[in-house]
Order: sequence, then C-alpha cells, then structure tokens
Amino acid sequence: MMQVFDPVLSDRGSKYAVSGGPVGCKKDAVKFVKTLCRKKKFAKATHNTWALILPDGTPLKNDDGESGAGMVILRMLERETLVGEIVVVTRWFGGTKLGGDRFRRVQDCVRYYLDQREVSSGSSGK
Repeated sequence: MMQVFDPVLSDRGSKYAVSGGPVGCKKDAVKFVKTLCRKKKFAKATHNTWALILPDGTPLKNDDGESGAGMVILRMLERETLVGEIVVVTRWFGGTKLGGDRFRRVQDCVRYYLDQREVSSGSSGK
C-alpha cells in the first residue's frame, strides 16, 4: 500500500512531499516510483529521490539528480532498521538553492514519514 504525504514542508519556494510503501525487490522499487509518477504533479517534480533496504539486506538508493539525497534517506532507514519499505522524497524546486539545508529537508521528510508510519501502525516505536 502506497502512502503519500503531500505537502510535508516548504523552504524558500521549494516544496516537499514524502511517500513510501512495502517493496520486495529492485523491480518493485522502480515500479513504485513509476506508479507515483503517474500522478502528474509527481511526474513534474524536480526530484523523486528514494532509498530502501531489500529483505536480503541489500541497500538501494537513487538520487534522481539531488546528489547525495538517496544516501541521506538510506542512512535513516538503516538507523530505523526499516527493511522492505521504500521511502521517496519528492522536491519541486522553488528557484532558490538551499545548499546544505536540502539534506535537512530530506531528513525532515523521512522523519515525518517514519512518524506517520508509526502512528498508522499503532506501534509505540522503539
């Protein structure tokens, strides 16, 4: 099941959304992003950056032009030991470069997704 949270935040004109759901292999990850991009708004996004840890422990990531962002997502998933679930951070560029703050915004989006996921699953976290 795909969960989409849009909008999550904005910073200097750039807008962010975060999506995620269960994924078992690289092919499913690519399919997940393609399904997300069937929504015209997401297809027109500047970046759909994603990462996941496959059930066999293999890490996958895709920066989609937002250099380093996939690794930021992947590191957060590793810390949470979240396996078999893709997280996609979408950015619509607003005209002002964010510099290092762009990584903080990616982290904010992933944290939002993880928090919403815990609320919807009824778990109390760690």
